[in-house]
Amino acid sequence: MKKFDLLAASAIALLAASPAYAKTDTTPAPADQGGAADPQANGSGAEQGDIIVTATKREQTLQDTPISVAVTSAATVERAQIRDLIDLQTVVPSLKVGQLQSSANTNFIIRGFGNGANNIGIEPSVGVFIDGVYRSRSAAQIADLPNIQRVEVLRGPQSTLFGKNASAGIISIVTEKPQFRFGGNLEASYGNYNAFVIKGSVTGPITDTLAFSLAGNYNRRDGYATYVNLGIKGNNRNRYGGRAQLLYQPSSDLSVRIIGDYDRIDEICCTVATLFAGPTTPAIFGVGGALVPNQPNSYNSYANFPSTNKIDNWGISGQVDYKFHNNLALTSITAYRGVDSLTNQDSDFTSADNIGSNINKSKIRTFTQELRLASNFDGIFNFLLGGFYFNEKITTDAQLTFGKDFKTYANLLSGGAYSGNEALIRALAGLPAATPTTAFGSQGQGRFEHYNYANDAFSFFAQADLEPVRGLKITGGLNFTDDSKQVATNDFTTDVFSTIDLVQVGANAGIPGAIPLPSGTIYPRTRACTAGAPVGTCNPFLGLQPLQFLPPFLNYPNAVESGHTHDTNVSYTARISYKFDRHINGYFTYATGFKASSFNLSFDSRPFATDFIPGSPAQVPAPAPSAIRTAGLAVANLTTGTRYAGPEKATVYEVGVKGSWQGFAFNLAVFKQILNGFQGNVFIGTGFVLSNAQQESTRGFELDGSLSPSKNLNFTAALTYLDPRYDSYTGGSAFNPATNNVVPVDLSGARPSGISTWSISVGSTYTVPLANNNAFVFHVDYDYNSPYVIAQGLPYKAEIESLNASIAFDLTKRFEFTVWGRNITHPQYNPVIFPGVAQSGTLSAYPAPPATYGGSIRFKF
Repeated sequence: MKKFDLLAASAIALLAASPAYAKTDTTPAPADQGGAADPQANGSGAEQGDIIVTATKREQTLQDTPISVAVTSAATVERAQIRDLIDLQTVVPSLKVGQLQSSANTNFIIRGFGNGANNIGIEPSVGVFIDGVYRSRSAAQIADLPNIQRVEVLRGPQSTLFGKNASAGIISIVTEKPQFRFGGNLEASYGNYNAFVIKGSVTGPITDTLAFSLAGNYNRRDGYATYVNLGIKGNNRNRYGGRAQLLYQPSSDLSVRIIGDYDRIDEICCTVATLFAGPTTPAIFGVGGALVPNQPNSYNSYANFPSTNKIDNWGISGQVDYKFHNNLALTSITAYRGVDSLTNQDSDFTSADNIGSNINKSKIRTFTQELRLASNFDGIFNFLLGGFYFNEKITTDAQLTFGKDFKTYANLLSGGAYSGNEALIRALAGLPAATPTTAFGSQGQGRFEHYNYANDAFSFFAQADLEPVRGLKITGGLNFTDDSKQVATNDFTTDVFSTIDLVQVGANAGIPGAIPLPSGTIYPRTRACTAGAPVGTCNPFLGLQPLQFLPPFLNYPNAVESGHTHDTNVSYTARISYKFDRHINGYFTYATGFKASSFNLSFDSRPFATDFIPGSPAQVPAPAPSAIRTAGLAVANLTTGTRYAGPEKATVYEVGVKGSWQGFAFNLAVFKQILNGFQGNVFIGTGFVLSNAQQESTRGFELDGSLSPSKNLNFTAALTYLDPRYDSYTGGSAFNPATNNVVPVDLSGARPSGISTWSISVGSTYTVPLANNNAFVFHVDYDYNSPYVIAQGLPYKAEIESLNASIAFDLTKRFEFTVWGRNITHPQYNPVIFPGVAQSGTLSAYPAPPATYGGSIRFKF
């Protein structure tokens, strides 16, 4: 029997026998974690053991919340040794998290929808909120968070409860508030790869109305990958952070919470393996370089220097909650955040010094303000009104330069024509003779980028609940969003060769004395010379065009391109839910979501075809007029593409049923989700192609369950089925399997890459009570994702699994000693494939992480 069939059968049998909570550990959390069994966390209306969530901006039990939401408790985070949001996917099957070429590039995907990593101009489709504050970029989202109370994953578009509209879903992280009782905890962990983690917190009163909390964490680990030629480890962990909080609560009607946080990442990330060594590999060896060919799961690699990943993430927020008239509450959340990142990488991933540097330095500053008014009437009607303001400024400086071996490498690829024809090409192009610094392919030449990005947005949102009959609730909501973005660029290239129009050079070759050709001969634009081609019938220089991969950049704003987008949208939610009895309820939802236009802040940002029709003065007939040509803005080798992608608009149809009984429960959601204008972001080797899919849709269901046959034994299971399609994507991009290069492709009707049809998670926690309040706690969880195509157009697939387990000895509820393991089976797969940089036909990939294990000590006081 296939592995998935066995797992699915087991999960369905468990779910059929006992429905369950949405992937939540229902065993009581340790007292210091404020888990679901904590009466203070539950609120006055909750029963012991209920899971309390704030997905609807009100405290409700999970079963009374009529949306598809998965909740991960503090107990689950501890038992599964979840360190950051990247690990969270192992316990939420509809959530996928991918880390790309740096620590600052992490992509969150819900129900197969998600983007926003690797291109800082793209805001994510999955919104991340930490204590109500929106984190706009992945570099600000992946930190190790101390004192997590719970993590809520809201699936599907969310617009009428969160001011920042989200087209694919929301991850909401809730941390512990300061307490008016002195206490704290300290945890230390040690594992393989010399991994050492320490985190702790302390909280208590300052006065009768003012409480504080301080929390910190330090996480380091030796790398599990090796730069063979450098003798340096890669893929290490080196991060730390701290949070300070004040809670002012002079009465039950007023609460003021202030949070300040800072965290730092300084790591060598991320190791790249060679999935397929293409035809350029002999030239790599020819310049004395080395790589590990055709070893997709190898942790050994070569580079001229270890990568740099430095991220400083900090911010301050203030939340004010004020209740008046006993049934109205006003909430204000104000935040200012900053992210500074510096990355550098030897992007050819070989010991050949072809790429000298690939530096990116970014600075992000974000201000947000949210204001909400919510009612809590005893009658048939309740409402929420809100406003949200978002202001963000980003500056980015980047450079990609040639190393000392690039010229030799280019000559090997061109049979010596790169340098051999330099004098002739320069003469035909009217360029002065070469100098040591201006010669084709000289070390230090490259592209240099600077982007200024500003985003100003506001939204108003409202939602109302009407309960005309007891148990029947009708919900309607609206969100109006106004979003403006402005981008200014200052990009240029010092790669002399890439600035030459080789078509024009071929035309100029007809000048008497340059090349003996019949008078007036013009080389055809698109015909390169092949063996035996008659002289004068082809352009011998066009064969060098693949080496022109850093052409001039047309900066904007300019006379034709404003560098500005302005989007407005009205999103809405319509829902009807009915509570049949105290155990079971159901709902139907029709909702929409929105994400505004996103800019392509990469060197492959190019004018839209409507503004510029590519051509050369040497073309016969002459190219048609265009706005950019008419304005005199055309530069050599300029081609068309996109400056930005238009907005995403999401729609979901969802039917759900939730049931809850003593010891078992279930949640079932069946849905069809449609995304019009999905913003596809594809890496092509030197930059990114950003485009809109006209329509992408996913049909599926999510089934979550748990069974507690006794208070000491808990089983969980979750099953997700997804059937995604590009309904229409005429401007897509995919690998050409014959060349392994990314080319334009009509993807209409194709299945998107990176999405498993089936995802399953199962887990169990068993507590063995001992004398004197001691206990053994056994925990195991397993996550499996059926095979999926890794990259569009290629035959390679990945099958992902993760087995995690822990055994803890709880001593008098104050000390806990744990041994644990994550990714125990060490599955080998490649979550991401991309084209080799400056290595046409080569495929690079990220290998999956290895198994980790260790022990930890936790102390509560």
